Amino acid sequence: MKGLSAALLCRDNEDYGVLVKYIAICAKRKNVIVIIYEVNSNHCHVAVLSATYQEACDYADELKRTYAQWFQIKYFEKHILKDTDVQALLLDSEWYVRNALAYIPRNAIDNGFAVDTYKWSGYRAMFSDKAKKLSGLPVCKFTRREQDRIMHTRDSLKDVSWLIDTDGDLMPETFCDSDYLEQAFNHDQAFWLKTIGALNPAEMEEKLVEAPRKILPDSELYKVVSETALRWFSQGMADLTKERKYRLLTYIHRTRKTTVHQLARVFSLSREEVCRALGLKKQKDLENSSGWTKFV
Repeated sequence: MKGLSAALLCRDNEDYGVLVKYIAICAKRKNVIVIIYEVNSNHCHVAVLSATYQEACDYADELKRTYAQWFQIKYFEKHILKDTDVQALLLDSEWYVRNALAYIPRNAIDNGFAVDTYKWSGYRAMFSDKAKKLSGLPVCKFTRREQDRIMHTRDSLKDVSWLIDTDGDLMPETFCDSDYLEQAFNHDQAFWLKTIGALNPAEMEEKLVEAPRKILPDSELYKVVSETALRWFSQGMADLTKERKYRLLTYIHRTRKTTVHQLARVFSLSREEVCRALGLKKQKDLENSSGWTKFV
């Protein structure tokens, strides 16, 4: 989630804390699992596990909608987040997963903080001593009034194991799936830290932030598609069966800002074939479809 132009997602510590809580609450609503997150003043990243790509999109939509309501009530400003854009991206390889899970907490460095001391991150939940008993207030024990005041929601939270620390903030150790991240790095914390240290932030910024928000010329998009085809199928574009083209087309549509017309040109398919592959039926869908998720 990125605040475009001059839009700020978080103006003070309360905003940071509320956005972290909504990351967890919206995940519960939409049945996705949070792995790790990072909240900054004008953007945030959340890595989640979801059963389908659409569920991840629904989660992104819900997170923006819920936080926008909080913002509007607190600051008495309508449409305050209208220039905030939300993306759901599919991590399609082991390399991509590992680098994304390292890139997310590394954002603290670019904001002038140390990775291990930045407060608004799920970093401290990873490779922690799981035998150590955590000290905090259990959210499930809150009265309705306490829940409204501290969690800023009326959702039923009686079945969660989340804890609130002495500052009133949600503890990431209690809602992040640290086991998934640790397994991705072979349960080796040194491997994870090495990945964070060796990461090319400009490359990941391009893959996770910039590329999904700009339309490439046909020639550049064709290069991206060809490289992905070789990685997935060990075949060039000219050798792909139509079935494999459809699989690749769906992925490109989800991860790149593009249009049906451009996809038809790059994949050498008719517009009707592209629409069928993407599940688009209406002329309006054909005209407005793009490979990004934009909420206004």
